Amino acid sequence: MDTKKRYTDQVAVITGAADGIGKTIAARMAEEGASLALWDIKESRLKALESEWRAKGIPVKATTVDITEEASVENAFKETVEHFGRLDILVNSAGIVGPTQTKITDYPTAAFDEIYRVNLKGSFLTSKYALTWMEKSGKGRILLIASIAGKEGNPNMVGYSATKAGVIGLVKALGKEYATTGITVNGLAPAVIRTPMNADTAPEQLEYMASKIPMHRLGTVEEAAAIACWICSDEASFTTGFIFDLSGGRATY
Repeated sequence: MDTKKRYTDQVAVITGAADGIGKTIAARMAEEGASLALWDIKESRLKALESEWRAKGIPVKATTVDITEEASVENAFKETVEHFGRLDILVNSAGIVGPTQTKITDYPTAAFDEIYRVNLKGSFLTSKYALTWMEKSGKGRILLIASIAGKEGNPNMVGYSATKAGVIGLVKALGKEYATTGITVNGLAPAVIRTPMNADTAPEQLEYMASKIPMHRLGTVEEAAAIACWICSDEASFTTGFIFDLSGGRATY
């Protein structure tokens, strides 16, 4: 299969699309022919990206979506399908880190509630309504961005580790639930990727996480996009409920 044409005539919803991993996955899918529904809560950055990409001839529709609110998610999917006529792919890349270098006894409960709402509830809601539309066509690809922290646990990051572990459980359950439908549901568990999301992470926390990577470097958004675009393609037809590692050797089993 010509990777330059893998996504011709396909429509992809990308959350967290204003920057970081989501933006880079969207850009690569556009290069391979996809029409894009870009979702984020960062309205000004998202609209600027929409204008920039439309000027390049990319079929794109930007929507300000709060993935923690059910009505916002449900309406955004409806508007996307009305605009493009179909839905083939969901990549849920929206997420927050929450407090770092913070013991659980000092971890604000309000912060835990917020990280749950974005990372886990957001994954649930986007999957729920994407599947509602994909069931109609009997085909689809869902990719939820998890984290190596969800597999191994990062100390002093209990909210992030716990909610990303929840995302992994969601992937496994949905992959089996939809295994005979033509719809696959997979996850990606990166180690530390150099993104704007890490700008607020304590340097000591980043140093700890980077020290666990045998390659002794952070991953890149381009590397994340490369594997994501295979997972979401028609080529990945016999894998579902799986968590792909992107960890520079940190996770090997």
